[in-house]
Amino acid sequence: MSDFLKQLNKDQLRAVTQINGPTMVIAGAGSGKTRVLTYRIAYLLSKGIDPFNILALTFTNKAAREMKERVINLIGDGDARNVWMGTFHSIFAKILRIEGHYLGYPSNYTIYDSNDSKRLIKNIISDMKLDTKQYSPSYVSSRISMAKSSLISTDEYANDSDIQSADESARKPYIKEIYSRYQSRLKRADAMDFDDLLFNTYILFSRFPKVLYKYQQKFKYTLVDEYQDTNHAQYLIVKKLAANTEQICVVGDDAQSIYGFRGANISNILNFKSDYPDFKMFKLEQNYRSTKTIVEAANQVITFNKEQIKKTVWTDNNTGNKIGYFKAQSDTEEGKMIADSIFEKKMNEQLSNDKFTILYRTNAQSRSIEEALRKKNIPYRIYSGQSFYTRKEIKDLLAYFRLVINNNDEDALQRIINTPARGIGKTTIEKIIVAADINNVNIWEVINNPAQYDLKVNSGIVLKLNNFSTMINSFCVVNKSKDAYETANHIAVSSGLLKMFREEDTPEAISRVENIEELLNGIKEFTEKAIEKSEGDMSVHKTLDEFMEDVALLTDADSDDDEDRDKVMMMTIHASKGLEFPHVYIVGLEENLFPSIQSITTRTELEEERRLFYVALTRAMETVTLSHAETRYRWGNFTITEPSRFLDEIEEGLIDKPKESLNLSNRESNFSKTQSDTGQHSFKKRNLMPLSNSGAEPTEDSDISELKSGADVEHAKFGRGKIISIEGSGPNMKATVFFNSVGNKNLLLRFAKLKIV
Repeated sequence: MSDFLKQLNKDQLRAVTQINGPTMVIAGAGSGKTRVLTYRIAYLLSKGIDPFNILALTFTNKAAREMKERVINLIGDGDARNVWMGTFHSIFAKILRIEGHYLGYPSNYTIYDSNDSKRLIKNIISDMKLDTKQYSPSYVSSRISMAKSSLISTDEYANDSDIQSADESARKPYIKEIYSRYQSRLKRADAMDFDDLLFNTYILFSRFPKVLYKYQQKFKYTLVDEYQDTNHAQYLIVKKLAANTEQICVVGDDAQSIYGFRGANISNILNFKSDYPDFKMFKLEQNYRSTKTIVEAANQVITFNKEQIKKTVWTDNNTGNKIGYFKAQSDTEEGKMIADSIFEKKMNEQLSNDKFTILYRTNAQSRSIEEALRKKNIPYRIYSGQSFYTRKEIKDLLAYFRLVINNNDEDALQRIINTPARGIGKTTIEKIIVAADINNVNIWEVINNPAQYDLKVNSGIVLKLNNFSTMINSFCVVNKSKDAYETANHIAVSSGLLKMFREEDTPEAISRVENIEELLNGIKEFTEKAIEKSEGDMSVHKTLDEFMEDVALLTDADSDDDEDRDKVMMMTIHASKGLEFPHVYIVGLEENLFPSIQSITTRTELEEERRLFYVALTRAMETVTLSHAETRYRWGNFTITEPSRFLDEIEEGLIDKPKESLNLSNRESNFSKTQSDTGQHSFKKRNLMPLSNSGAEPTEDSDISELKSGADVEHAKFGRGKIISIEGSGPNMKATVFFNSVGNKNLLLRFAKLKIV
């Protein structure tokens, strides 16, 4: 036995040394998946297998680099450097450089990135004189990408009645024509986009058997990492390559398949046994990462999924602490509780900041947590993302606010004058700047009075500039009479920013809409705190100017030294896959947030959400803390939330939950019937009351419901009065009340605490 094999446990050793025939390695979280792939390649080389006959496919360049470095450390760099090891895209791009002439491409073809592709699509939409709002480049690009990932050509797309029916229902019947023109333009430019690297490799192997045979003979041993994340095209290409020898080894974990929205198909790993009936399966079930408590909790959660390969992950690590639990009154309080917990644990255990990680379902959730960490002077960094206030869509909306507050803010003006697109291009902006410089005035003056400053543009551009200035001036009027939230919401809608992202209808655009929603939620909170402090008096309100001052102070952080990594990590759960952290906080465990509201109507989608929770739990090494808020703002509306069903899927003995929160009755949900049919689980429901952000008790719902027009009431501050009118419902109910002492007052009843007299 090679010396390096002594470093493996018995299950890893069997998976590494079984090199004949199809093999599937199901690797539980923290069980040494990468180690098995690395050692298997080293073992093949130690057995005299030609490195040029080994193909190892990964999903990231980082994974490929790490694997190659580990193999070199095990057996030296002589043979290891000659293994064909890389991402699907990099390996197939290399093959297409060599064989692309069969498809009419030169060896020096160009690869378009996503920005290049969208720019070309935008030009085609313009050439076809289509509405760029109806046919947003992002939406069309996403539609074409999904078609290619499913190996649907332009002709097949145009002739598929179901696809055409879907496009017509979406009022986008010309996507087939855009797709066709797009492919023609790519070919004319000797270019391929990222999806073409897979699509064309499949076409190459399908149409030219001698080319396929050449690579079947070359790659006698094929290894695939993260097999559960393969899409249809990747699956079929790998199957073709391995068809001759069936010397294929796939490694993955169906319980960590979380990229369905990108086209990943969990069926590829679940159906491996159907593709290769004589396959051998090895399960890596020993977890080296987490405590017994964390492993057991993750095991309990994933058992609720019907579609899975059964395994029992275990560990020899210590039992560890119970899973922590925070039930906050609001998302603001949730952020504060997490920041307080991190601060306390740091002090008590003398831990550095980088020992802590906060995971969330959507990027928008970072706002309240970032603010809480800043107030505690706890440094943090956003992994695979941006700080909330530095995200493009947030900076765009804040730029509108800045311009409305200060018309002379030229940086803000230049940022948003053509966002969304208004036909005011770079050339026009340059002419405006020149005119402003010549006349020694601000560019806003030139935009408001183009004729006065002899701006050299045509009448069409003058009209567009007039429309823009009229819009901004109208926002200024609103800002003078409305509170911060009303003004901000009006600008978000009337500027066209929200409409632009909603019409794109892509995962990225949806995330941007969620982020804008979260900013508006924060502004709503900001304004309501003033009303709450005044016991419901709606005449006391915060202005947009005051909010922007708060933001400026909040985001005026010290310079961030990239070398200083001692910071709390924050990221989405999707971004955390493959990573591990000592202390993990999983936030926002609420129905319609996690699981997502888009993912609770079918078993397939719900089970992917549960796998996402499984991934979150298994990132933790020492401790996990789960949290949720009882109330959140959604589009400015105060809403009562329901704790996530996932919380109920962990046994009471493993989670440090207050006893009163465990007195649960049956929960109704969109998916309860489907789940109950399996006999697996009965969901539960809490009865929650609306709570304020400060902890002060608002008026109970039952008290509010008794208030009627004409009723005599008493207010703690204004004394006795009579209700003139009531509008709204639930926590958003408002009343106009005439008080003998001050006259009419508009009150938010949730905070007013009126007593009937």
